[in-house]
Amino acid sequence: MFTGIITAVGTIREVRQQGDLRIVIACPYDPAGIAIGASIACSGVCLTVVERGGEAGDAWFAVDVSGETVSRTAQDQWTAGRKLNLEQALKLGDELGGHIVTGHVDAVGRVASREDAGGSIQFWIATPKELAPYVAPKGSITVDGVSLTVNAVEDDADGTCRFMLNIIPHTWEVTTLGGLKAGDAVNLEIDVLARYLQRMQSLRG
Repeated sequence: MFTGIITAVGTIREVRQQGDLRIVIACPYDPAGIAIGASIACSGVCLTVVERGGEAGDAWFAVDVSGETVSRTAQDQWTAGRKLNLEQALKLGDELGGHIVTGHVDAVGRVASREDAGGSIQFWIATPKELAPYVAPKGSITVDGVSLTVNAVEDDADGTCRFMLNIIPHTWEVTTLGGLKAGDAVNLEIDVLARYLQRMQSLRG
């Protein structure tokens, strides 16, 4: 389980095809604090550490990414040089600073527009039809692993929707969100509470 509070930005250093993709990610963590078999969310995707090395502040870890995961995540995410938002799994006693995040991508959205708003950045994200019922103003959503608050929602006639985010300077400085532009694909995970509420309502008929 994760919180959507990013603790580092990593860079894909190497991509090897060996059945699944073996991805080597450079990061500023201490490798002594990265356990083999541990879970790390990489831009919202929960992956298992299979190798690690380096030294504190200049570490690396490797994960295996299945074809299924590649097909369900943002296009070109698993390429050398790509920046990734990183978060290590929540431990008992850690502060829950964002919201409950599972690290399972529900759909891929697309940046519809980007505008400067004072010192912040305002994004509108286009969302697939299957996610539209779960997106609500003032609700939580995870975008590329970052826990964010939805500011506004606009529903479209085809059942899709767009939602607006306001990204403050601190957030875009310590994540990859500051580099997003119109047309970019992003990993989306809806609030787990919204998922359960929708399921309960569907069973009630």
